[in-house]
Amino acid sequence: MPLSARIGAPAHVARRLKIAVAVDLYDWHARDLAAAFARAGAIAAPIRLSQCGFDTRRPGGLVIPGFGAELPDAVFVRAIGSGTFESVTLRLGVLHSLADVGVPVVNSARAIELCVDKAATSFALARRGIPTPPTWTVQSEQAAQQIVRREAGRGPLVLKPLFGAQGFGLKLIRRVEDLPPFEAVEGVYYLQRFIAGGCDTFRDIRLFVSHGEVIAAMTRHAKQWITNVKLGARPEPFEPDAAMIDLALRASAAVAAEFAGVDIITDAAGAAYVLEVNSMPGWRGLQKVTPFSVADRLAGDLLARIGFYGSEATK
Repeated sequence: MPLSARIGAPAHVARRLKIAVAVDLYDWHARDLAAAFARAGAIAAPIRLSQCGFDTRRPGGLVIPGFGAELPDAVFVRAIGSGTFESVTLRLGVLHSLADVGVPVVNSARAIELCVDKAATSFALARRGIPTPPTWTVQSEQAAQQIVRREAGRGPLVLKPLFGAQGFGLKLIRRVEDLPPFEAVEGVYYLQRFIAGGCDTFRDIRLFVSHGEVIAAMTRHAKQWITNVKLGARPEPFEPDAAMIDLALRASAAVAAEFAGVDIITDAAGAAYVLEVNSMPGWRGLQKVTPFSVADRLAGDLLARIGFYGSEATK
């Protein structure tokens, strides 16, 4: 059965719900979400977590610009923004605290923490028996060199930034000399077995999960081994089978993500491996090959979660 949207009309409420959409820049994704919430009958107010904080004199104890003394009806986290360890910790603390006082936050701070840290993601996947490439994370150049000497004979490794996205900073490691110096990796070497597919071109699969369902999927084809649309990969529609859908749902559940982009690759024998789970995934490339509005589905699922839609709208 083809993947499809499940969008319905909002039930009657006394006032329009006001949803905080945490963004870094007011980009295409932010505008797409704002329009989707408006079509669903809710108000989307963009916020930057870098401008949020705490004020213990307030009833809610939190400062969310644009909401005055009130708190949002829910928060959709599109981005937390870059910053120092202290500033990012504060932003995550705001999200944790919003949830503590009863504001639904999607995705939760815990899910974001697990997904932003690739080592934590790999640990969560492996711990639950979800197939993922063998992964090593160490904090010294000597330890990384030992891993490469031991493992590179079985095939190349991929070095990834522990905190990274959109395919930037990836490096193929075939020998010890390929390792960058300690300072260049911010003191952490995250190494993962490179999975070679059986195709003439490089490709992987992105499955988009929302609240317990795979709502859309695509393959990303590239001339190089880094298959990211922003770096030139070509998206094509993909219809996952039951086994791949189950794999994506298990992966998103492993990191407690209510919506997620799950990246899967198959090897030459057809075995599937989860590479990453992104708790703040973009969907611009996916939208090009999806016949309905991804943002409408995301907005609708969040509103349904907080009881804004009637039961018929979620069938």
